[in-house]
Amino acid sequence: MSSPRIYLSPPHLGGDEWTLAKEAFDSNWVAPLGPHVDAFEKEICALTGSAAACALSSGTAALHLAMRLLGVGRDDEVLVPTLTFIATANPVVYEGGRPFFIDSERTSWNMDPDVVAEILADRAKTGKLPKAVIAVDLFGQCADYDRLNAVCSAYEVPLVSDAAESLGATYKGKAAGTTAKLGVFSFNGNKIITTSGGGMLIGEDPDLISKARFWATQARDPAPHYQHSELGFNYRMSNVLAGVGRGQLRVLSQRVSSRRANFEFYVKTLGDLPGVTFMPEAAWGKSNRWLTCLQINPELSGGVAREHVYDALNGHNIESRPIWKPLHLQPIFAGAGYRGRGVSEELFTRGLCLPSGSSLTPSELERIAGLVRQCFRK
Repeated sequence: MSSPRIYLSPPHLGGDEWTLAKEAFDSNWVAPLGPHVDAFEKEICALTGSAAACALSSGTAALHLAMRLLGVGRDDEVLVPTLTFIATANPVVYEGGRPFFIDSERTSWNMDPDVVAEILADRAKTGKLPKAVIAVDLFGQCADYDRLNAVCSAYEVPLVSDAAESLGATYKGKAAGTTAKLGVFSFNGNKIITTSGGGMLIGEDPDLISKARFWATQARDPAPHYQHSELGFNYRMSNVLAGVGRGQLRVLSQRVSSRRANFEFYVKTLGDLPGVTFMPEAAWGKSNRWLTCLQINPELSGGVAREHVYDALNGHNIESRPIWKPLHLQPIFAGAGYRGRGVSEELFTRGLCLPSGSSLTPSELERIAGLVRQCFRK
């Protein structure tokens, strides 16, 4: 009989989620909106220091509304990191815009500010600047926001922080998601905390967040009857799921500690293997280590490649996953613009995400590490 599957990043409940969700059932407030939604938004603001927040059905919905708030429209260009999940770029396309993909830098694996500066300088010469720049906090580590904000401000191009993976991380003491004009969180089932499915849009301008809330509620005008003057969406979070999210927030610091401990364990037990390096932690912040990611250089590892470790783990019912395939290499974005120096392609070719859930047991971690080490003994 095979051992129970070990997942890459499964949900990990605390103790209060059911109590809070049950309050929604007991009050019959199971529809979208409600007291838990209001409280969840306030608690996110308290946690991050943000002025306003809007709870939504997904992080993708939050990014979509961010694009609308910034006026992205037909054929508008938006700079997007190439090393990220496709949900970062899709909302640009929803609004008719064109993502232009930017390579990573090696310090944090995030969007390279030097390449952003090059593109903005080029676009300024033609008089056609991008409508926005989206930075991503990859695998729970913040991008270099001082440099990104400086170059974006110089050209008056708004910056959005896709902090879907980085709740609980910090950049120079500031909470992830708060270092740009708008910030986005995801509470998908695989994130560091979850509402099953959900997201949040945050910002320092309450009027912008209020507009997003209006659009997310089908853009219903204030009238006793159903009246609509703008296109809206059904993007609001359910009161039940917001209760789950409130319970999850209460254990966020524990989840961050557990994920960081996982990372340290892997580094201690696997860091001496030839050709193996781990995702660095940039000096400007503290990662939540949502996923532990390593690289394997076959030229230094005696021929062991990322695929060998992936297959070995999969053969023992353990989920791992290659690092994001760069978006400029995705078939759906064939022909899209890209500029870089090959960093993202190298990270994809050599990179692997190991099981990183905060509920991993010591014996599971030992089992995973043992299987990885076996690949290097063959």
